[in-house]
Amino acid sequence: MNVTRTTLALVYLASHFVLPLGASSVRIIQTNSAGDDISIIDPVTNKVVGVIHGIEVNHGAAAAPDGRHYYISDEGARTLDIVDAKTLQVTKKIALSGHPNNISISKDGRRVYVSIAVAPGAVDVIDTISEEKVKTIPVKGAVHNTYVTPDGKYVVSGSIASKTITVIDSQTETPSWSLTMDLGIRPMAFATNPDGSTKWIFAQLSGFNGFAVIDFATRQEINRIKLPDLPPGKATFPEGGNESHGMAVTSDGKTLVVNSRLNSAIYTYSIPELKLIGSCDVGLSPDWVTLTPDGKTAYVANAASNSVSVVELRSMKEITRIPVGEVPKRNITAVLP
Repeated sequence: MNVTRTTLALVYLASHFVLPLGASSVRIIQTNSAGDDISIIDPVTNKVVGVIHGIEVNHGAAAAPDGRHYYISDEGARTLDIVDAKTLQVTKKIALSGHPNNISISKDGRRVYVSIAVAPGAVDVIDTISEEKVKTIPVKGAVHNTYVTPDGKYVVSGSIASKTITVIDSQTETPSWSLTMDLGIRPMAFATNPDGSTKWIFAQLSGFNGFAVIDFATRQEINRIKLPDLPPGKATFPEGGNESHGMAVTSDGKTLVVNSRLNSAIYTYSIPELKLIGSCDVGLSPDWVTLTPDGKTAYVANAASNSVSVVELRSMKEITRIPVGEVPKRNITAVLP
């Protein structure tokens, strides 16, 4: 029996995305920190299918749940830029209280939380309906990354300078608790309890090629895991950035994916055992990672290779490497209705 190209395409799609016909489309939004462009990747074809222009030194990205807008932090203008997801044009620039880094969005899409990366440290709150900054939440130390927990109940910020994680109640938009550690706070990810509440914070740390595990209930570090040393004959990549930068948890909550910029590789760990499952070499200086909604594929931003590595997590094999803009760093997965 002959297999048509259409059949092959459908088989490929079904094997990579468990989505019914007519369901949402998926895009990988890749910021390029040394330019003024953002690459839009289609994870079915693994091609760049669109480019957002005109955002100088773009940093963090978020997508509205209704698929109408992207939000990009603009370091050059110190603004949060709103982008029309259809036309890929900037429709508004919202002034911030200071120089921004990474951003996150509430589960209902009503709030965007912006890391303010200057002292004394803050998280700016943007109302996406009025398209205005409505609040600045003071925290301890300039903020590098800001996240919304999987249950949407908390906003978590991390500061390199103060070495502090601050947990903010998303209802009151005030700090609930904080934890100061021995090293600066880099990217974070989360493990959940069976009821969806936050169990652990995984935190990468300045100068450490690995990650710490913080118990959300006791508010204490309970483990610290060093990534594997390189095998003989493979050299580290020492220039720029933190040793380990970028993490993500698969949608089933069973696997933690961790970048090593130093090793130019990614690693997977089982949850909750936190046992090493596998590794895969990627481009130079992997700086961030995002996953497809089915948890099968990782998109790794290679800051020193100007590319995105596409890694199949089951086999831990690099499928392809996608050329993007200059110095790609943060990326997200956008699910568009």
